[in-house]
Amino acid sequence: MELLLETVALFSLKLAYETEDQSPILRDDLMMSDYEREVFGLLVRRGDVETIQAKVDECVGLALEAIGGVDKPLGRELQRLAGEFASIQTIKQLDGPLVALKVYLQDIQ
Repeated sequence: MELLLETVALFSLKLAYETEDQSPILRDDLMMSDYEREVFGLLVRRGDVETIQAKVDECVGLALEAIGGVDKPLGRELQRLAGEFASIQTIKQLDGPLVALKVYLQDIQ
């Protein structure tokens, strides 16, 4: 799950900050420091769903802004998927909505 969380954060930050004329954003970039696999791993082990959701929400919010917000079709779907993820209450329930977010973010890159 930690890898999925890190990937969602990475794809979100790529949408928000990566441009064609720059080098690509990578997992070891400074902007990923709060969203590293180890950080998410600690939160997963603690069962801290609320903090995990807050971190993912930060990244997805940046991506949502980058694609034009909820007034655009891509933004409405991203908001819907993020809402499903935000409504989860246990670690075990995070997988499905997290995979859906990852796949969607990857598709709209």
